Amino acid sequence: MSETGGVREVKSAARTVELLELLAARGDRPARLQELADELGVPRSSMYALLQTLVSRAWVRTDDTGSLYGIGIHALLTGTSYLDSDPHVRLVRPFLDEASEALGETIHLGRLDGRNVAYLATRESHEYLRTISRVGRRLPAHVGALGKALLAERPDEELPEGPYEALTPNTRTTRASLAADLAGVRARGYSVDREEGVLGIAGFGFALRYDVPAQDAISCSVPVARLTPEHEERIVAVMREVRARIEETAPGRARGVR
Repeated sequence: MSETGGVREVKSAARTVELLELLAARGDRPARLQELADELGVPRSSMYALLQTLVSRAWVRTDDTGSLYGIGIHALLTGTSYLDSDPHVRLVRPFLDEASEALGETIHLGRLDGRNVAYLATRESHEYLRTISRVGRRLPAHVGALGKALLAERPDEELPEGPYEALTPNTRTTRASLAADLAGVRARGYSVDREEGVLGIAGFGFALRYDVPAQDAISCSVPVARLTPEHEERIVAVMREVRARIEETAPGRARGVR
């Protein structure tokens, strides 16, 4: 049994968390009992008992036949509580509104989560509306402006060897190419994503250095069809100003870091 901080891991609790994370990662693809048992390497009977316990508490939902399982509404309630209680999310939200109003584009707040970035808040552009909110979703850190802004705050030695997952033909899939890009991020002070995560969309990311190394970043996403050199210059100027104001406002921010 593994240990964390000198405390023995509780196997049943770990299995419950692994199951919930697996269901959450599947999104709109519910899973059958046997699929989940195989994926987590547990007996079918044990998986069934765990699922029924979580269904009864609304952490897992099932269809009318009782054969397909997905993440339940209590996961949403817990996630919403996390967003409402996080001091940095509360701090940054008004600034996202300001940036969105000033630029007319989509503005995101994200947080590094292992090798991914989790979206914590989004203000959608009135010109380009998404049908599905990104809040609560994750994107590999190497493909987007948010992730690259945060990876650049860390030494290249921490980058995985690769190859990395490609979401578009423009995704950087090797350690060398990503490291070269991150060097440019450090020199400019912000990251640029040119259709690396989503075709037709460019992004500009800015790490928020109230933590060291930075855990959060903000970004501006814009359709490439609307991205003129003048508009890009304005995006960078506005986002730099917004970042500076957030860092000045954040309680307990790291002094002297820019």
